[in-house]
Amino acid sequence: MEIENLEVEEIQQQLETLNQNRAELEQALVQRHQQAKLDLVQEIKDLIQNKGFESDEIVPLLGPRGPRGPRRRRTKTDDGQRQYTKYVDPDNPENTYVRGVIPGWMKQKMQDQGYDPGSKPDREAFKANCLHVLED
Repeated sequence: MEIENLEVEEIQQQLETLNQNRAELEQALVQRHQQAKLDLVQEIKDLIQNKGFESDEIVPLLGPRGPRGPRRRRTKTDDGQRQYTKYVDPDNPENTYVRGVIPGWMKQKMQDQGYDPGSKPDREAFKANCLHVLED
């Protein structure tokens, strides 16, 4: 099909169809990603049970710092100032996040990878799994 020969209405209709298809594909991708997570959770539960443990014994050890507990995100410098963890996008080092309102690049990247920016556990998992911590 040659685009040059199409009328404006035909082009608009094709764009609308493409947008609908894109939305359907994005929704299918999110659903598949969610199902893959649920399948993985079940595999992990089965593995834990097969090894003779209870889930509540193992799950707390799966956090960012394992058996030592969660990593502190806030520290104080020698002069008493608070210092927060700075996260960097590995794909674009100019994209950084410290704390507060989530920047647009981070929201988009979270959604693209199947995370919900409105969910605190998803935000924490995204920071732990997809961003790098910038060491001062």
